[in-house]
Amino acid sequence: MDVRAQGLQAWVDRLNQSELPALASVVKDLQRLAVHEHASVQQLADVLLRDAALTSKVLRVGNSSYYNPSQETIKTISRAIVMIGFENVRLISLSVTLIDSLLERAPREQLLELLARSFHAAVQARNIAGYVLSRHDEEVFIAALLYNIGELAFWGCGGEQVDDLAAQLAQPGVKADEAVQAVLGTSFRQLSLGLVRSWSLGELTSLAHSQAASSDPAARAVALGVQISEAALGGWECERMAALTRAVAEFTGVEEADALQQILASADETVEVATTFGASRLGRLIPSTDPEQIRLQQAQRQAALLQPNLLLLQQSLQDLGLMATGGGDAGIILDTLLGGLHHGVGLERVMVAVLADQQTRFKARCAIGEGTEAWLQEFVMPAEQLEQPHIFSYALRHRQALWMGVPASYNLADLVTQPLRQCFGSGMFFIAPLVAGAREIGVIYGDCRLSGRALKHEQFVAFQRFTQLTGRCLESLSKRPVS
Repeated sequence: MDVRAQGLQAWVDRLNQSELPALASVVKDLQRLAVHEHASVQQLADVLLRDAALTSKVLRVGNSSYYNPSQETIKTISRAIVMIGFENVRLISLSVTLIDSLLERAPREQLLELLARSFHAAVQARNIAGYVLSRHDEEVFIAALLYNIGELAFWGCGGEQVDDLAAQLAQPGVKADEAVQAVLGTSFRQLSLGLVRSWSLGELTSLAHSQAASSDPAARAVALGVQISEAALGGWECERMAALTRAVAEFTGVEEADALQQILASADETVEVATTFGASRLGRLIPSTDPEQIRLQQAQRQAALLQPNLLLLQQSLQDLGLMATGGGDAGIILDTLLGGLHHGVGLERVMVAVLADQQTRFKARCAIGEGTEAWLQEFVMPAEQLEQPHIFSYALRHRQALWMGVPASYNLADLVTQPLRQCFGSGMFFIAPLVAGAREIGVIYGDCRLSGRALKHEQFVAFQRFTQLTGRCLESLSKRPVS
């Protein structure tokens, strides 16, 4: 069960100690090197070589046209430092570490959207800084990327309070700042500044949040990048974007038309940069500059908020009811179940896990929803695990449909084991046994983790009804004479 944190220091401690300790450790090591003028190439290499995956990603970024236009192949960290500079390698490492740590769990839609916005801000800020600064534009990139580090860390850490805030923000007419204050006991801005200090993320990142930002060219570039990334969500032709285009033109000394072209080019470049950093999935969330793509992205944002469809729900239940009296094979039954729960009930991700390999393991049989393809390849759980019992075997053994993440099931929270959290993320979900008569088939899992919205009572009632009908269908199928 989550320990609820309240107030700035409690959140900084929680993120450092239980949620993101590996990230905090590497970030501090990399930042410590920044304050030592005589930090050696070997010291930086040693920090990176602790993690082979991180090293390979830093080399991939270092070999990209963004950092290495000469395209001379870089095969070692020490060579990367010689070719693109100590500071560039350190900041690339910092960025890659942050992104990997946030994306390694099942990331919520709020986190993906904010990370896409952060990348967009970073590229805009760096390119604006290129007009007015002779150096330090990489520091501008990282300061803009980390500008919302507090909010990124919060959405990335999972847990009960994340679900609470997501549910509050989904309410019509809610004031976001008040909701954040009520749930966290502090603001996202204060949490960002708290992590900047705790992780020693540098003066520029801190300065960008202060009143003095407008008088420092680097901090001003960061602020403009952040503001453009936010305004772009309202469309390139909105009033706020027009005002920011004028501000960029004035700051950089170019014509407004040229400033707008630079801003649009930076948006397109962001998609490439995100891919270079191993975050290609963010591309769909970065505002496109192509008119047709703009319309498509707006439609996708609406579609992301999947809504229950009562007619489809009733039709799916009716179809299952007919199949329970005969007709339909296992594939059709399960397709009807998945379609009904996803499009009818409005569950964003649904999986049927069946007992396999002489009933020794749960394996994903079918799934629906964004990102669930990986479950079909990777999801495997031991059916019985005495040293670490889990919620899948509990639900099936006790023949009980469960709504996890609400007070009624808090006593079972320990059964949501670390492997399950790594696969599905943290927060609310439904789980129910799939039983055909006396025969145990497996379990059905459903959640709304993509948007982070809270599940509802009527969805749980429908989920149970689908589960019971599917069991009856499979029982009927097993009794049918073989032709």
